[in-house]
Amino acid sequence: MSRPLKIMLVAAEASGDALGAGLARALRARLGSDVTFVGIGGPKMAEEGVVSPFDIADLSVLGWLEGLKAYGVVKRRVADTVALAVTERPDAVVLIDSWGFTIRVAKAIRAALPDVPLIKYVGPQVWASRPGRAKTLAGSVDHLLALYAFDAPWFEREGLATTVVGSQALHVDMGGADPAAFRASRGIAQDAPLLLVLPGSRPSEIRLITPVYEAAVARLKQQDPSLEVAVVAAGTVADDVTARVAAWPFRAHVVPESEKYSAMMAATVALATSGTVSTELALAGAPMVISYRFQPLSYAIMKPFFTGKYATLFNHAADEEIARELIQNDATPEKLAAEVGRLLADPAARADQATRQTAALDRMGREGRDPSEIAAESVLRVIAARA
Repeated sequence: MSRPLKIMLVAAEASGDALGAGLARALRARLGSDVTFVGIGGPKMAEEGVVSPFDIADLSVLGWLEGLKAYGVVKRRVADTVALAVTERPDAVVLIDSWGFTIRVAKAIRAALPDVPLIKYVGPQVWASRPGRAKTLAGSVDHLLALYAFDAPWFEREGLATTVVGSQALHVDMGGADPAAFRASRGIAQDAPLLLVLPGSRPSEIRLITPVYEAAVARLKQQDPSLEVAVVAAGTVADDVTARVAAWPFRAHVVPESEKYSAMMAATVALATSGTVSTELALAGAPMVISYRFQPLSYAIMKPFFTGKYATLFNHAADEEIARELIQNDATPEKLAAEVGRLLADPAARADQATRQTAALDRMGREGRDPSEIAAESVLRVIAARA
């Protein structure tokens, strides 16, 4: 009797942890007891049986300066990950997102275990910056599981076999969301204007952008004292966000992550830090303004490498700025308040933006199959081809 397949999954951030957990579930649904897992991940992957030898929290770094500071830790964790692969001898290794960490792991595993197939799940956004990474990835792994159709040509041009699996963010189930109950439970009238603020999920994002949002919202409240404000406190930074919002000189409702989708559907307008949340807001039908701030020196170093026109995925898919993006030096209280205020004051503009956001999501593959199932099929195909 042949032994079960052993698949190693490696994720270094919360988003990758969620993808890894979904992939593990899909593989187990297909193979049952004929598959086992080892690897690196967080709590979601642990629930699926991937027991990580270390906490991935110290690998969640953003920006070049922050990366340099964490270099020693990253180097040690790369060594730990490769050691696990050498000990376990998996049938395939799936490296999920987190470019800086996983590309180092890929190169080291390739050197130590040249016959083990390496699969990258989520490629770097080469359409936005540093297109040379496509060639680097093609020389380091055997297959790419890409999220969007517009990703694939960049890597296929470099000879890397690529499967477009779709994005889990496009398949969020909002069926349980209840915007009316969300408003009622907080004493917000059903017709009152509600601004939803989503400051991010990384400590650096909260530190850099939350004071700017506070000042922007203060301007909007001055213009319209009846404006209701709610702030989503993502699980990883919930205590920090809650403490900061408690100190604001005006009332704002703090929203736990469990009520995020109800809040999105209840919002008149959203002000959001760039990331996956923009796709979720678009799914909820919320018109939004997108913003981001990096640590200034990191931004100065990285800026020459930004080659894409837009930071927001649905803007990129549509090749137009459907949602206004105010990044770094444009992310000022004055500009943010002006753009949010414009949407709050214009129901027709809100409706038009929401419609165009939805059309862009359709281009991105909103109606496709579950990405985890397609990813599982692809992983098994790669293993079978190498058998």
